[in-house]
Amino acid sequence: MIHKTFPLILIIISLILSSCSNSKFDIAKGKVGHITTNTTINDLEKLFFKDSIVKNLSEGATGYNYLQDDDEYLIFEKGGNHLLTIIPKEQLDSTSTIKSIEVLDSRYSSENGLSLNSNFSEIRLNTNISKVETSFSSATLFINDLNATIAIDKEELGLKEFSVEKVTLDQIPDLAKMKSFVVWFN
Repeated sequence: MIHKTFPLILIIISLILSSCSNSKFDIAKGKVGHITTNTTINDLEKLFFKDSIVKNLSEGATGYNYLQDDDEYLIFEKGGNHLLTIIPKEQLDSTSTIKSIEVLDSRYSSENGLSLNSNFSEIRLNTNISKVETSFSSATLFINDLNATIAIDKEELGLKEFSVEKVTLDQIPDLAKMKSFVVWFN
């Protein structure tokens, strides 16, 4: 009897382990690793207890510098590898949920394989790009599937930096690489 159920138990255990092992680096709409739309700033200490969190806090509405950026929570692995930069919805509020997460480690990827190592042809093939906006230094792709934005440096496009030329999807070379990858939680 034990010999008949043992292989079944091994299969079940291996399926459970394989489905859980990569969840730390999964990206989906409203999810980056173990962070979801319900995650608060307080939860970060528990989620990244093995890692280091560097806090760059703003002065908030009471500070003198009204132009100061949002609070930032930089997540580093013990070896020093910068994984994520997290921005809360509310500044100086530990109960705030997450506004956005910039993905800085290529191990994070979506179900269809989108990661920091993806080039434009992979992005276009595996996602729904709703629009392209051009800034002085980059073209930003809006990805509906993940509620994410991907910036591609104008240098990758063969354009002069600080130009105001509008960029279309057809102008972006297939091998153009990402400059940044941000998942939005709104």
